[in-house]
Amino acid sequence: MTRICVFADEFGNFDFSLGVGATRYFGLATATFFDDQQARADLQQLRFDLAWEGKTHSGPFRASDDQQEIRDRVFEVLKAHKFRVDATILEKQKAQPQLRTTNDRFYKYAWWLHMKYVAQRIATPRDELLVIAASIGTKKQVETFRRAVGDVMRQVSPSVTTKTAQWPANADTGLQIADYCCWAIQRKWERGDTRSYDLIKDKVSSEFDVFRAGVKLYY
Repeated sequence: MTRICVFADEFGNFDFSLGVGATRYFGLATATFFDDQQARADLQQLRFDLAWEGKTHSGPFRASDDQQEIRDRVFEVLKAHKFRVDATILEKQKAQPQLRTTNDRFYKYAWWLHMKYVAQRIATPRDELLVIAASIGTKKQVETFRRAVGDVMRQVSPSVTTKTAQWPANADTGLQIADYCCWAIQRKWERGDTRSYDLIKDKVSSEFDVFRAGVKLYY
């Protein structure tokens, strides 16, 4: 029996418009760790190394906020380890209105599509699956999203013993690894910038464009 840890993060926002700040895509990415947890420990060690070198980094590693020098160091750590990355990408303009009546519904839909594919490929009924998502939104939203993830896991993986949680990014380096992978994937899809994606692409097992065959835009 193996206890498998899955850390998840999202990219994009719930702004379904063409306004300033609205992202084209909403995506979900997971970083799955099997027996090798060393990447998480090494990322924590990087924090001490940076402090010893006199480099200021007060918060958790967060790709969108970190300076490029820090990003380079984080990706250097990630390149040295084995873990699995899966991503599910939804082009928001192609999402039918009934799928996005509420943010909760759209979030749960993305999770259902993602874990319906991933869960059966990473765990067997003999395994234990711990799924930890980065907490987003208000305290009420965090709890709503946590219940959504739990419900999804019961649907897509009923034979596997599964526990779910929503933690802030500073709670575990696994979430910070998911953040970096998610950011690299978002840069590829939103901007066509593959510089960071190329550093982790050997770990990307799946990258599913949900509406790739769709042609109708709903807004």
